[in-house]
Amino acid sequence: MSEHPSDLRYTKEHEWVRIGDDGTATIGITFFAQDQLGDVVYLVLPKVGSSIEKDSKMGEVESVKSISDLFVPVSGEVLEINKDAIDHPERINEAPHDAGWLIKVKISNETELEQLMSSNEYDQAIAS
Repeated sequence: MSEHPSDLRYTKEHEWVRIGDDGTATIGITFFAQDQLGDVVYLVLPKVGSSIEKDSKMGEVESVKSISDLFVPVSGEVLEINKDAIDHPERINEAPHDAGWLIKVKISNETELEQLMSSNEYDQAIAS
């Protein structure tokens, strides 16, 4: 069984996107990514109000093993950052698809969503 919920969309850089009823995107890193990283200890996220472009760097996640760049899965304006995850980075390990979300974005180009993978496609990508 997949650790990656089917209602999310995924990137090859191991970010996930959940589209809300209001059209905003919640973004985080996948269960696979946090598992590979190990215990997350520090997080750098973009500022609220900033514009982010698909595939550009949006921050960093630091674990006991390494520092990894975070990439933007969909372009838009940052509406909110998860202050709880900044204060308690272990949330990313405990619940990467829920309490460990990173940012919320007002999407500027909905066609970018079509380039994201389904959970099955993502599972196949990480298996190979």
